[in-house]
Amino acid sequence: MTTTTRDALRERLEKATADLDPPFAVADLAAFDANARALSRLAAGKPLRVASKSVRSRAILERALATPGWRGVMAYTLAEAIWLVRSGMTHDALVAYPTANRSALRELAADPGLAGAITLMVDGPAQLDLLDSVATPAHRAEIRVCLDLDGSWRLLGLHIGVRRSPVHTAAAAGDVAREITARRGFRLVGLMAYDAQIAGLGDAPPHEKLRGFAIRQMQRRSYRDLLDRRSAALAAVREHADVEFFNSGGTGSVAATAADPAVTEVTAGSGLFGPALFDGYRAWRPEPAAYFALAVVRRPARGFVTVSGGGWIASGQTHASRQPLPWLPAGLRLVDMEGAGEVQTPLRGPAADGLREGDRVWFRHAKAGELCEHVNELHLVDGAEVVETVPTYRGEGRAFL
Repeated sequence: MTTTTRDALRERLEKATADLDPPFAVADLAAFDANARALSRLAAGKPLRVASKSVRSRAILERALATPGWRGVMAYTLAEAIWLVRSGMTHDALVAYPTANRSALRELAADPGLAGAITLMVDGPAQLDLLDSVATPAHRAEIRVCLDLDGSWRLLGLHIGVRRSPVHTAAAAGDVAREITARRGFRLVGLMAYDAQIAGLGDAPPHEKLRGFAIRQMQRRSYRDLLDRRSAALAAVREHADVEFFNSGGTGSVAATAADPAVTEVTAGSGLFGPALFDGYRAWRPEPAAYFALAVVRRPARGFVTVSGGGWIASGQTHASRQPLPWLPAGLRLVDMEGAGEVQTPLRGPAADGLREGDRVWFRHAKAGELCEHVNELHLVDGAEVVETVPTYRGEGRAFL
């Protein structure tokens, strides 16, 4: 985004929100819709499942699902999935992680309608045992389950990727599938393999050319490994169950994942908002579509301003990249010795001297959905006007993790 484009964006956002007091968050609908359409094109005809953790607002989830090519929700907890289904927002919720929430499991087991709309994630019999301990098969609805295949890359004893499922090989997937199908009260309907080392790792980190080159080499080799393992795992599981779907991928790997014949659907979510971490991707970079505004409250020295609040740090490995990114006006950066603070954040740069107390600085969160954990509502901007204000999960009194 050029400086001229950013100046025009700032003018639009300032005009649209002139009557609002920071802190507040906005979603730029033109950029959001463009990202939703672009992701659909990248999926090349395969349906996209929206990752709710990257959105965390029912109204925004509904907007994504109204875009051609998008279908179904990947929830991050069972309690959230139940809430989304009961609200009528979706009738197809895949819970991305295993659950130990006994009250939510009891609610699911007691309602055949819920059980038909929600698929649980498992990676072994222990999770089936937990559900059986909550509600015996004879006294509950049949539970839909998806088998989580470890999508990480293993090389010479190294584990490259995230620590998820213990099921790494096709043989292991077949063994667990056999155990699931032998158990009363469960139906194996899907497979999932999240390739975090590809989908969630930028291959062009700013100012780190050598690291970027190494990441790209790793991702190419990991992708070839995944093509083989996903195909083999699907064949092994199909010996025991006629699965409905194979889910994989994320915003950073939509096109590559969709090209895999074994995969039937791709998950995406972060690319809708275009957070700062996705500036480090080559294949496709979403347009920034979500911002939060903070007010200037001090001018401690020439070339510096201080804003109120700002410590909206993203989860993951502790690193400077997890801090929010000052975006508008262009020409501001965090102060290395202080970073983004709990109650105030100093900024420095040539743009600082053009700001006065009461002016706004616009930030981009490093990640997508975590922005919504800090605000009760999102102001939806179309052009230079707020056309709607919608609640976040937090604004609806919901905190699932």
